[in-house]
Amino acid sequence: MRRAFDAVVVGLGALGSAAAYWLARRYGDGVLGLEQFALEHDNGASRDHSRIIRLSYHRPEYVRLAKRAYETWALVEAEAGTRIVTRTGGLDVAPREAAIPLFDYTRSMDAEGVPYEHLDGPEIMRRWPQWRLGDEHHGLYQPESGIADPNRANDAHRRLARAHGATLLDRTPVTRFREAGGEIEVEAGGQTYRAGQVVLAADAWTNDLLAAFDRRLPLTITQEQVTYFACPRPEDFAPDRFPIWIWMDVPCFYGFPTYGEAGPKAAEDVGGREVTPATRTWDRDEASFGRLTAFMERHLPGGLGPPIYTKSCLYTMPPDRDFVVDRLPDHQAVHVLLGAAHGFKYASLFGRIVAERIADGTSPSEADLAGFRVDRPILLEENPTTSFMV
Repeated sequence: MRRAFDAVVVGLGALGSAAAYWLARRYGDGVLGLEQFALEHDNGASRDHSRIIRLSYHRPEYVRLAKRAYETWALVEAEAGTRIVTRTGGLDVAPREAAIPLFDYTRSMDAEGVPYEHLDGPEIMRRWPQWRLGDEHHGLYQPESGIADPNRANDAHRRLARAHGATLLDRTPVTRFREAGGEIEVEAGGQTYRAGQVVLAADAWTNDLLAAFDRRLPLTITQEQVTYFACPRPEDFAPDRFPIWIWMDVPCFYGFPTYGEAGPKAAEDVGGREVTPATRTWDRDEASFGRLTAFMERHLPGGLGPPIYTKSCLYTMPPDRDFVVDRLPDHQAVHVLLGAAHGFKYASLFGRIVAERIADGTSPSEADLAGFRVDRPILLEENPTTSFMV
């Protein structure tokens, strides 16, 4: 096996698999991907049937990137022959006096020409009688929102990366980096590889890898969970009858129509305890589960039923919950991708962007990435204030 590569990608979850694919389109067999676990592992945040994809976001640059993300997923779907994105429409629902103001979202969509409807609570119930709302509630409906399927997407990225010539190795943890002769030596699985560029896409393990480059990010890692419910009438929550949704308040909840399992899925956002990859468990957090079921009893009672299962995952969040999509300023050959626990919808785009930067020196999305620098002020603070609402 060859030992010298144009680019090495460390971490083959959602963002790393995407980077391996887009780099392989440029460099063919000059791409190596390394994963410390088995490729289909459940230790991180990439395995499940569904993630939300939407154009409704709180800042215009997010909306612009989301538009390009849709275009990027379409390219992957065409090459892979696999449907990844299912449009269901999307509802952002909130009390009229909420912790997450809908005005930020309408302002961003207005600025970027994204169509949406502003609905009061009774109108939402008329269209989707599964909801229980009142005049004190309102919401935004955006028809392009829907589901991005991580299981299909990650498989497609890895399959296509290999088809373009990339080498992908699982159960191969990286143990050392060393800069040598303008390249970077990567020790992994008992072997040493050399590369001109390295992409770190390790999510909860990011700081373990950054230590080799004398950098640490102020990341918060939490153990979160989603639950699928065997509700009495799962057909009422079919993707063509019920949209993805986000409850825009504190606590924040979100959910999906029936997809992948025999009932809808719902969860609390940032409702879990702080952990490390070593201390996390796969046990259900009963307090968070109780808050979720109480919310659904009040607002989506038809979606409740015996749990099909509850699945845990890790959230890895910078203090502002903005992404990291950048080179290390003092190690220009090292790129960092971090999705901040809401980045799956952008996964293929972030892989494309890092490939553009490596191959072309820049990306068409460059103007929208300034807020995602690895050295932005809040990431240089010792004990920054956290704000995880998006």
